[in-house]
Amino acid sequence: MDAVRVALLREVLAGTQWPGAARRFAGSLRHCVVPAGGNLLLVGTEQYEPWHMAAHLVDEAAWSGLPELAPTLVRHRVRPGRPPHLSVGLGRLSAARRGHTLLVVAPDQPGAGLLERVHDARRAGATVLSLHCGDPDLAALAHDALSVREEAGELDLDTLQHLVGAAAGENSLPVQRGPRRLRDRLARLADQLTAPPPSRW
Repeated sequence: MDAVRVALLREVLAGTQWPGAARRFAGSLRHCVVPAGGNLLLVGTEQYEPWHMAAHLVDEAAWSGLPELAPTLVRHRVRPGRPPHLSVGLGRLSAARRGHTLLVVAPDQPGAGLLERVHDARRAGATVLSLHCGDPDLAALAHDALSVREEAGELDLDTLQHLVGAAAGENSLPVQRGPRRLRDRLARLADQLTAPPPSRW
């Protein structure tokens, strides 16, 4: 999702808790990984690999100048012959220690095996963050968590990942100004995105 669409999404959700909650959670993520020089591990459940979240964070790492946001995607199943960045299995969680951050994205039940690994990583000193759909065990393990209840008509987890990913590269919370601030910001952003590249001559 590009920056203009994220801005429009925030406008649609204005007046709800979600833009602020996403920025708060993204701030926690930045606070963990930037001073530590990265060491961000991203893992989903056995049924769900958080590819989109990984892509958002890689993009934000490049655009914001914060390479520490780029995660290592930890996979439940690694097929032979995959490139190194797609070959990190669950065993990597066993090496997580103080200075590592583990971000768990779980739209479904994480399963006892994953929960045990996350618990071990936390006990070894890693910081655990989670985006999930109301799983109490995962919420109890996380140092910081953001939960949605899709069945209650709340935001879906994919949209929440867009909001958190976009907010991760922001340096600070936006200053509240007049009611036209969002429209002005959208116009300025659109101008930047459509402007021709600077001449080299």
